[in-house]
Amino acid sequence: MLLRVLTVLLWALISISSAQASETEIGKSALDVDRFLANITTLSSDAFGGRAPMSEGERLTLEFLEKEFRQAGFAPLFGDSYLQPVDLVSMEVNAETATMALSREGNSQLLAYGAEMVAWSQRVQEKVTVDNSELVFVGYGVVAPEYGWNDYQGIDMKGKTAVVLVNDPGFATGNPDLFKGKAMTYYGRWTYKLEEAARQGAAAVILVHDTEPASYGWNTVRNSWTGPQFYLLNEDGSDSFVAVESWVQKPIAEALLAEAGESLDELMQRALTPEFEAVPLGTTLSATVESNIIKDRSFNVGAILPGSEAPDELFVYTAHWDHLGTGASTDPEEDVIFNGAVDNATGTAALIELAHAFKALGQAPRRSIALLAVTAEESGKLGSAWYADHPAVPMSQTVAGINIDAMSVYGPTNDVVVVGHGASQMEDLLAKAAAAQGRVIKPEPRPEAGSYYRSDHFNFAKNGVPMLYAKSGWDHRELGPEYLVNIGTAFVKERYHQPGDEVQDDWDLRGTMEDIQLYFEVGLEVANGEAWPEWYEGNEFRAIREASLAEGR
Repeated sequence: MLLRVLTVLLWALISISSAQASETEIGKSALDVDRFLANITTLSSDAFGGRAPMSEGERLTLEFLEKEFRQAGFAPLFGDSYLQPVDLVSMEVNAETATMALSREGNSQLLAYGAEMVAWSQRVQEKVTVDNSELVFVGYGVVAPEYGWNDYQGIDMKGKTAVVLVNDPGFATGNPDLFKGKAMTYYGRWTYKLEEAARQGAAAVILVHDTEPASYGWNTVRNSWTGPQFYLLNEDGSDSFVAVESWVQKPIAEALLAEAGESLDELMQRALTPEFEAVPLGTTLSATVESNIIKDRSFNVGAILPGSEAPDELFVYTAHWDHLGTGASTDPEEDVIFNGAVDNATGTAALIELAHAFKALGQAPRRSIALLAVTAEESGKLGSAWYADHPAVPMSQTVAGINIDAMSVYGPTNDVVVVGHGASQMEDLLAKAAAAQGRVIKPEPRPEAGSYYRSDHFNFAKNGVPMLYAKSGWDHRELGPEYLVNIGTAFVKERYHQPGDEVQDDWDLRGTMEDIQLYFEVGLEVANGEAWPEWYEGNEFRAIREASLAEGR
């Protein structure tokens, strides 16, 4: 009798396993590479104008995504609407009138906008000025008690201008015991440096651009920080920010410090120790920023497949639909449309494929599946930040998720790179699915680039939700790692945040489709399971998650 019972249980387990495997194959078979490419082509076409928030390109994008989600069989995420309003303010600096002048001992140097500096203001004011503000070199501009670090110790920054290095002290040394070594911490992000300078009472900030620690060249700075910039519309008009924020080319900073009798290289060395003290430079900054201000709304686009057993529990996929829009030029032959094919029409089109995959299942998963295309990622992850503050399903009921941003389009790989590797049990599920494809997961090769802090998953992670951010690796299955390294380097140099990010004839989407399969399988396993994926022990978001779950339940 016991043997019979065990036999029945064994066959039941085999049947369940077979059913799950069959379900997975049904979903994967619904993925269509031709539809995927066609949707990328549409989203990144010149007609969409680079998909800037609050533009005609946004209107076209919203209509397109709503139509595709509805046709795929997903319901609106926000009540009876697919759209979530996001209150933004668009501010575009007048390049003709923007000025930055550095003065010392009666001599003044006017920096060229775009070529030598880029300046802007987050204050919602048509004209912002800084007059004769004393420059102070503050190293990396970090205040981190847990590391025993304070670059502002002993200096009153009220009304002064902070001259700040990019990244954090661990990058320059590679010492794993200094911050996180080569892996950038949040203290290395330019956004943090602006926030900390404001907390210190500074009037302005000058970020010293350096390609290697920044992980992108000056062209990216110039293209990303000129044209319309978008911010969440705050009640105080963002008066808590410093008046003028800016980047300058490294040679400008070197010359500035030389005039002050200092060496940038020597100051960078001094800034690598917690004993560093800020250095007044005897130079002043006068700057004017005039902005064209438009207060308006952009929109996140969300769709949902309600769960069959636990509809109040949510697994979420995110991707940003926006890009940089259309630039300006006096040359009618110049291409000024930032089409954003890779970044991030690929991720947005992947959401549509996932909708078809989940809808193809005979029954919806236990838990609900949400597809969230967010706005204004390129302006500081604003759409996902707004959603995190106004979620359709509480964060305490959002089980986990996957973020999709700038997918690889150059063929299959033996590896899958996890950005922010070593974070949560989502990586265990990914490793299992990847192994079935004959692939292995690996850490990102350049954690110093701070990619973990540069996409929309971060706003969910800050609220405790375990989010996976993974994509094709660098070991091409047929051509080896050198091939993809060269392509990646060329893409960053020639196409990233530039008009050249368009659909190319040499794309090979085999690996891209394999990645979408992984996203589907991991999401399906979580959505059908009982367990809640957890952050690994020691992760900075684990305590937030535990508190969120305790409060939510």
